[in-house]
Amino acid sequence: MSGTHESTSFAALRGQLQEAATEFADGPDALEGILLGMVDDVDRAVREPLEIFPVCHHSPASALAMARRLREKQPKVVYLELCEDMAPLLTELRNCRLPVAVQAFAGDVDGFPAAWAPLSVVAPVTEASAEYQAIAYALDTPGVELVLVDRSTDHVFQWDRGDSNDVPQEAEAALHGEAVGVEIGDLRPRFAELEEHLLRHGKVRHWSEWWHQYVEVPLGDSDHATYRQVMFLIGSLFRRLTPGYGARLRVDEDRERYMWTRMREHLAATGTNPEDCLYVCGAFHAASRVEEFGVEGRSDTFTISPRTATTWQYGLIPSSHAAIEAQFGLAAGSVSIAATEWAKGLKRTRVKPYVLEGQAGKKKSTAKKSASVPAPPPEAPATDRLSGFLRRPPVLDGLDEAELLGWSVEIVRAARRNGYLASTADAIAVFETSILLAGMRDRAKPTPYDFQDAAVTCIEKDSVPGRRDVRRLVEIMMGGDRIGQVGYESLPPLARDVYDRLAPLELGLEQRGVRRALLDMASRPELSACSDVLWMLRRLMPQGAARPIMGERRLGERSIQESWDLALGTHQRALIELGYEGVSLEQVLEQRLRRDAYGPQATTASVLAAVEDALLYLRGHRLADELGTHALKLLAAERSVDGAPEVLRRVRALLAYYRTSEPVLPGWIESFVKTGYAHYCTLLPTAFRDEDATVGQVAAMLGFLFSLESLALSLGCDRHQLELAVAQSHPDDPAKTALLWAAQVQLGTLSRTELRARCDELLDNPLVVSSYPRYLSGFVHALEPVPGLADVVVEAVSNAFGRLPDTVLLPWLPLLITTLRSGAADLAPLMVREAGRVFPGRLPELDAWTPPWRMPETDLFAARPVAPVPRGAALLTAHPATCDAVAELLGCEEGWASSELPAPSGAALLTAHPATCDAVAELLGCDGGWVTAVPAPPGAGAALTARHPATAGALEPLLAAL
Repeated sequence: MSGTHESTSFAALRGQLQEAATEFADGPDALEGILLGMVDDVDRAVREPLEIFPVCHHSPASALAMARRLREKQPKVVYLELCEDMAPLLTELRNCRLPVAVQAFAGDVDGFPAAWAPLSVVAPVTEASAEYQAIAYALDTPGVELVLVDRSTDHVFQWDRGDSNDVPQEAEAALHGEAVGVEIGDLRPRFAELEEHLLRHGKVRHWSEWWHQYVEVPLGDSDHATYRQVMFLIGSLFRRLTPGYGARLRVDEDRERYMWTRMREHLAATGTNPEDCLYVCGAFHAASRVEEFGVEGRSDTFTISPRTATTWQYGLIPSSHAAIEAQFGLAAGSVSIAATEWAKGLKRTRVKPYVLEGQAGKKKSTAKKSASVPAPPPEAPATDRLSGFLRRPPVLDGLDEAELLGWSVEIVRAARRNGYLASTADAIAVFETSILLAGMRDRAKPTPYDFQDAAVTCIEKDSVPGRRDVRRLVEIMMGGDRIGQVGYESLPPLARDVYDRLAPLELGLEQRGVRRALLDMASRPELSACSDVLWMLRRLMPQGAARPIMGERRLGERSIQESWDLALGTHQRALIELGYEGVSLEQVLEQRLRRDAYGPQATTASVLAAVEDALLYLRGHRLADELGTHALKLLAAERSVDGAPEVLRRVRALLAYYRTSEPVLPGWIESFVKTGYAHYCTLLPTAFRDEDATVGQVAAMLGFLFSLESLALSLGCDRHQLELAVAQSHPDDPAKTALLWAAQVQLGTLSRTELRARCDELLDNPLVVSSYPRYLSGFVHALEPVPGLADVVVEAVSNAFGRLPDTVLLPWLPLLITTLRSGAADLAPLMVREAGRVFPGRLPELDAWTPPWRMPETDLFAARPVAPVPRGAALLTAHPATCDAVAELLGCEEGWASSELPAPSGAALLTAHPATCDAVAELLGCDGGWVTAVPAPPGAGAALTARHPATAGALEPLLAAL
């Protein structure tokens, strides 16, 4: 301290504290230094020409004092402890319904570790906060300038990235996501033993309750000078009791140096008188001891580091009381109680708060603003108000029986609606218990926390019948978890574009809650564009934002009717953060697909998934072809088979889509098949021996090779490469051995009979029978590349159950079930369908049923014996009347021929109608004419050959060609 005149204001207080320290500490020691240092900090802050207004985060007392002081002083410049690069966003608060949070977001980092991305900083604003009063006053008062002086968001991560808050898990508290919180006035003891001491002696459970009881209530009706000095004293106490000189304290001091440097720069640039300014900051920073403190502080000891090259984007996101409480470590319900106390304080003190013109949910002001601001009254010299405040006994606030009775009735009514068996007697019990608890805690009036404890004690019994317990019901009754909303005008272009494109649904998607959307594209084709937007939102936003109930979108398929559950208002933060990435959904989706495809963790399967998404949502083939070419490069560079199952599934789906929707296959997918065929043939022998490669992955490789073999061979691949790869494979694992046998059957190097013989040998060998379930697992996986082996797999399983005794079968039966369930659950239905086809459908038929694999094999191509009697002869002779009727109809009157000598079936026709044979002979160029009849075998062909040998000679080359 310099000068005697400045220090005389608190001389009496210094003497009293020195005497107290000597008496309690039995002599001057560190306690005296702490107590006198606190007075010095208060004296220093009070004497500063630039008025410092200390506040606490979301404190109704601070907000009331701020509103009163602004109307009294009417400063021309308001310096606010908030990130300086957030200033342009503050005017957008008038389009929002509080609480909301000002956010700075960076998706791509430059100058920070890539693992930190994305970076996010939020500064929540509530109506019951001093910072909102200062913002509203500065923005709506002509001639007043608002200057943000705290470090930029870039410096937040430069200085204290490791001090970020834990991510809340509750849905109500997740509105801020993983953002780092920035608050004004973090007044909480950083000395754990001090906080424990205050809570224990104050007979409270948590810090929010202590602050409400011992700071908020006494300062609610105090004058400006008393409020400032008390807040300076509390900030100095917590600052001096901070243990050690840790990283957090160093960051706080750097912030104070930063803010005073910015304020001096502004004063020097504008020539503003410091007495016309007001500096709003946390009480912890107001009691600063850095050399740069004050307008006369040193300016040559601190240099502001430059920002990194990271590009920051700014916006407003919805906030809530629960999100603020979770992010800043406040007690549940404390912010809601503070909002209630703010409303009561306004009514009690008749202070007129500042509200931004046009604020959502507020009435428009009809009073005209004056262009000239009246001069403020002269300031009284600073005097000691702490001595009187500290000596004054607590003012006992009388019991407001009407208020407490109303609380008791309301909580009983709320409990009944939520399933509790509460009655009027419970309301009386809550009323009396609240008064009793307040008396036990030395309070004349029950606080909301006392009432909450009383309600839990009297109403909540052994269980919670509904979704909310009594403590939560009290929080809702005291104000509830108010959730803010960002107005349409303050949304980024992407969010506004989404709302505009979904306007035909007419659902009011800006509001919170779930909306059911029904889309009938058959009757309203214009809703097809809405469907495209909803599918992209489902791809880009959290799961609950857009959830399809009916309808699906696959390659080559589009639904004509869809049903959706939409909660865009609830997930407004996620929609706003999409706007930081681009100006349209298509642009953001394309950027994300490229980032995923070209990222360091990208695999062939993930890139193929990106190709599929590009075809589904963007419809254009430019991006799909580009990503497909990149997938081809990744496939050629892979040296493992981990992604083979997913690659096989994706490639099959893409091939099916292109074959049905495009006239020719794209060049990248043809190259992908060729490269994949050669790639998997090369890796196949190694994969069979590799212990890390699972049987499912090897089966997927074979599935790629066998299912796409025809296309690969047509593109120029060599099948001998696959045959050599299978011949070089020598697995040790039983499952892979069975898979190799299936591949050999598919290639034709192993017959089905030999495969059945090998299975029988496994069952006959007592040393191998314990591993038989693993062989069966390999056979089941073989259904992926060789689905035609389903009958052999069913036969192998049936033989095991039929031949093995129970002593052998029962021990490995659980192993068989678990093996099939874990490794081949998706292939089991194919085997089950084959079993349903083979086995009889009724139980009585089972006794006489013979398995197909036990029936004697027959040659399907063997010659069948010819019947000695022509077909139909017996029928004609048994029923001559039918033949007579047909003959009469055709005009045949010759009658029945003798049956003793059977005549050729075609010779009579040729001799009766020689003109037909002559025409055929002329057509074939035969001029030999008819020859003399010779005996010939029966048949029309024999008669033709005998009667017209030239015709037969002409037919010989034609028959040979056929």
